[in-house]
Amino acid sequence: MKKISTFIICFFLIHVVKADPANISSKLNRSNSVNLATQQNIIVSNHKDGDTTFVPVVADNILGSYQNMLFKHRLDSVKKEIPLDYNQYVQNYIDIYTAPQRKESIGKILGLTKYYFPIYEKAFRDAGIPEEIKYLSIVESALDPNAVSRAGATGPWQFMFATAKLYGLNMDNYVDERRDPIQASYAAAAYLKDAYQDFGDWLVAIASYNCGKGNITRAIQKAGASDFWSIRPYLPVETRNYVPAYIAIAYIMNCYKKHNIIPQICDFAIKTDTVLVNKYVSLTNISKVINVDIKQLNILNPQYMRHIINGTDAIPKRMVIPQIDKASFALLYDALNNPGITSDDFVPVKISYKDPAKKKQSASYYIVRSGETLSSIADQYGVEVQDLKVWNHLHTMKVRPGTELTLTGPSSADKYGSAKSKPARNFITYKVHRGDTLSAIADKFDGSTVEKIKSLNGLKGERLQPGMTLKISRG
Repeated sequence: MKKISTFIICFFLIHVVKADPANISSKLNRSNSVNLATQQNIIVSNHKDGDTTFVPVVADNILGSYQNMLFKHRLDSVKKEIPLDYNQYVQNYIDIYTAPQRKESIGKILGLTKYYFPIYEKAFRDAGIPEEIKYLSIVESALDPNAVSRAGATGPWQFMFATAKLYGLNMDNYVDERRDPIQASYAAAAYLKDAYQDFGDWLVAIASYNCGKGNITRAIQKAGASDFWSIRPYLPVETRNYVPAYIAIAYIMNCYKKHNIIPQICDFAIKTDTVLVNKYVSLTNISKVINVDIKQLNILNPQYMRHIINGTDAIPKRMVIPQIDKASFALLYDALNNPGITSDDFVPVKISYKDPAKKKQSASYYIVRSGETLSSIADQYGVEVQDLKVWNHLHTMKVRPGTELTLTGPSSADKYGSAKSKPARNFITYKVHRGDTLSAIADKFDGSTVEKIKSLNGLKGERLQPGMTLKISRG
């Protein structure tokens, strides 16, 4: 009986492997020997007593193997430059995104991709990074330019205030460029390109977008390896799931038809025109002139926090509008040249970001008083709560009265006139290349030794991984 069972199982698996994945389901349903669509058991003959025996475990194993091969085959078929590895972590997220209650929201996202993905693709092509990173914005914000996380990350690419500044995005009384799909995409491309140059692995670069380069570097040192799946156990819990979620979204965006997910029509104009504005212009007034719903203009221009485009001759600002006819363009031209609005005119709207203009120029440190919270202090000085936690090495939202808080980060000290000058570093950094050893690196720098490098970088052994960044003492 064992020989017959083994023969049937092997025969079935050979046919599954050879079959065209698009036709596997129909072939299974037509199979006379094993019908997985109608039963969960493999029927085998018991020659000893002539009865029929059911072996459910074998059937389940075959079905599971078939499903795994099918999903892996689909991922392999859509893979471009970034590895789309298949494993149970990825499968878990595929199951989540294809659940019946999620199909409508996925359908809505598919509709939004018609507008946002061409923007992302151009930014990534210009930066020289893989276009398929566009799927990451779905994990970040579900393609919502007005998304704001609990920690204050904002926009379709969920930038924190300090990181946004570092990558050239502007936030002021009128504009939050973290919400601008175009500007934010170029900033995200720049970050990811930097991360890839640091770590040499796209999945690791994507992971760093979630948890920061410091966490990645420490995970690489602990794991003694530099690929994502090796360092995954040493990453924050959120980041461990972040990359599988990205791979699952890449799968869904390419294979949604396999799961009967229907793309919804985007609820705003996809075909648009761009106009440069060199005056203060109210979007509300523009919507009346060209007879376009103000909601449409706001979703196409989400970066203008007060619904006012603050363009000047020196720095004209971009306004995106739905495509309109020539007659409406003539009216628009008159409205842009006679806007009837100045910088003192504001449309009342709730500003949901921390205004850097509120920051007290002379303040670099603050002593926490009784009853105060990180949120109230952040509001008072126009900074993000998350930035306060990072700058002060805080792991919770609790802060004791009498605690001295740093109000400016290292990258923003000069910009905001911090009274405390940045101390000079007594080390330089070196990026490890393939084939490097500690002794070879030490020979490159005067006064450096293997022991000094190990001590400065907290290394226990001498094993190095390409992409690691080492501190090297100046003397």
